[in-house]
This record gives sequence, structure tokens and C-alpha cells, in this order.
Amino acid sequence: MLKNIMKKQLQYCANNYNSIPISFKYANNIYLYDNNNEKYYDFLAGYGAVNQGHCHPKIISALHKQSKKITLTSRACYSEDLANYSEKICNLFNYDKVLPTNTGVEAGETAIKAARAWGYMKKNIEKNKAKVIVANNNFWGRTITAASSSTDPLAYNNYGPYTPGFIPVPYNDIDSLKEILTNNQDICAIMLEPIQGEGGIIIPDSDYFIKVKKLCKIFNVLLICDEVQTGLCRTGKLICSENFYVKPDILLLGKALSGGVLPVSAVLASEDIIDCIVPGSHGSTYGGNQLACSVACAALDVLEEQNLSKNAIELGEIFRNSIDYKKYPFIKEVRGMGLMNGMEFYDKEMANKMCQKLLDNKIFTKSTKENIIRFTPPLTIKEIEMNNAMQKIEKSLKKI
Repeated sequence: MLKNIMKKQLQYCANNYNSIPISFKYANNIYLYDNNNEKYYDFLAGYGAVNQGHCHPKIISALHKQSKKITLTSRACYSEDLANYSEKICNLFNYDKVLPTNTGVEAGETAIKAARAWGYMKKNIEKNKAKVIVANNNFWGRTITAASSSTDPLAYNNYGPYTPGFIPVPYNDIDSLKEILTNNQDICAIMLEPIQGEGGIIIPDSDYFIKVKKLCKIFNVLLICDEVQTGLCRTGKLICSENFYVKPDILLLGKALSGGVLPVSAVLASEDIIDCIVPGSHGSTYGGNQLACSVACAALDVLEEQNLSKNAIELGEIFRNSIDYKKYPFIKEVRGMGLMNGMEFYDKEMANKMCQKLLDNKIFTKSTKENIIRFTPPLTIKEIEMNNAMQKIEKSLKKI
């Protein structure tokens, strides 16, 4: 059956992913089940979209209930569901307003538009001169603008001409950032991931974001935090920025904002920033639709009701403390925060072997940056399940 599925998909679907040769037909909480009903631990969680576990009953119930009432009217009219969702998410994250979007990359594009509009309207930057600083090794999507801001040739090769207005800076290098800000008056924002996810689970110095925020204040620049992957309890806080004691001027959320049920993302900011996007200048057909609003409210409820931040902290410590990676000469480091962890190998060949051994031992995940394996299970994983999974991971390490 798997061969037939692969053959059909490769024939009719664009081959823009290096997919692992496996197919899952259903899922429950932290588990995936293949076509032979074999059970796997999901340590990818839809690239961090399934924080609440697969098919969480409360989220699915909200989906079913709302789908029978009304799903979409567009922003051409008002919506009680959007009003309630907007109030909930703004109060939870302590922001004035939300601009509802659908995907992580759409949230990033929207944030850049808002920051540029703010730069022209509030900072008085000369029209069409506003620039955004981005970090080397960043990843926030696959659009032309996202590709234009990337330093990864795989992301931007063959996709030019590129969107101008981006200045790359080394991540976790405050001196380089200060130099760029000092020598350029047209910068409206700096856009950073609190932990670089696709970049390899790269964690900055503990005081890096405090220093970044201070520079933003000095030079009148907005701090955009891309928390599409790091947010929503993944790293042990509601948003990862809290681990570094800063509040971004613009906060981006996505992925687990729907618990992996459908595309939902959000841009949160102060009224002073969001209102720079005036009526008619920006929008989307599905942004803020009733179905998405209902699902997102339920997804946020689950995070709070099940105290998934606390579970991420406790289970993340078990993960990192259970691996004595120094006894394996082919592992460079195991690092992470909460349940966002990476295992870095000295070469991609060993990482690929490890991914295969993990799959053989019923642990599903994938590498990033070729030589780094990510371990991001649903935040609903229990201690006994984590301990069982660690035995499988240890067994896999011994086999390579």
C-alpha cells in the first residue's frame, strides 16, 4: 500500500519535499499510526503545529460545532466569533489588537508591512526606503519576500529578482546589530526568532534579547518576534520571548494556534502600530473566518487548562537529562528549551542514519540543516511516555 501511495503522490503532487517513506492514516494525542496499524511516537508534531496533541477532543468539538453554524463570511461584515477571538487572544498575550491571518509566512509578511507603514507614518522614514534587519540563518516561510530575506541558498536560488529592503545580521551578535543601527537611519524593525527552529534549534545568549530590545528603544526600531514555532508553550512559556524577559512590539503566532487542525496565524501589536494598516490596504479572504476563530479559541483554552507550559519544562528536562551525548563521539551537542530540542551530529550521514534508526524504533521525526535532528513532540506527552521514548532513542543511538 505504501508503495502505491508514494507512486501516486510523486506522479501527481509537486515533489518539493524530501519526504520520509512512510504514510500515516490516523493519529491520537502523541501517536501516529501507519497503514499497518503500527504505532509511532510523533516527535515532529507537524513541525510544532500539534502542541495540544493530535485531534484533541476539545478542539475537534469546536471545529464540528462551528462548522454546522457558519464558517466564512469574509471581513466584509462584522463577526461575533472574530470579536470574541480577538478579545481573547489580545487579553491573553497583553496586546491592544490582533490582525488575523492564516499561515506563518502570511503573518510575517503582514508584520513587515505593518512595520514599514509605521516607519513611514510614525518615524518619518523617506518613502520606499524603510529597511528590516533579519538574522542570518532565519526561516519564516517560502514566499518571495521570505526567500529574499533568507541567507540559505536552497531557499532563494532560482527565485530572483528579490524583494529589497532587508539587512542580514549575525544571530546572537549584539555588536554587529549595534553597528548596523548606528549607520542606517532607515531601519524600521528587526525580525528575529527567539530560538532559530529550522536553523537548527539555535539558542541565543540569555541577555541577547534584552540588549536587542534596548537598542530598539534607543534607535526607535520595532522588535518583531517570530514565534510561529517557538510560541504557545513550546519552550515552557506562553511565548518564548518571556524566557528572555522581553515583550516584542509585534508578535507573530501560528502553527499550534489551531492545534494542527487548520491554518490559523496572528499578528499582535499595539494600536499605534496596527492602525498604520488602514482599511482597504491589507486583508485576506480567510483571515479571521468564523471556523478558524472558534478553533483557535479552543486551542488556546487547551494550552491553559492543561498547563502545557509546565509540562514542556518538566518533560524537556527529562529529555535532555536522559541523553549522555558525550559518550557518543558522533554527536556534537544536545540542546534545547522546554520541548523544543535538537541533537546535532558532526556530519549529515550520521544524522540520516539516526533518523532511520529512530523510525525503525517507532520514533518519527526529521532532520533540519542536514546534520541536526529536531525532537518536538506534542506538549501533552506524559512522563511515562517520554521515558519509553528515551529508551527507544538510546537504542537507536547504540545501533549506529
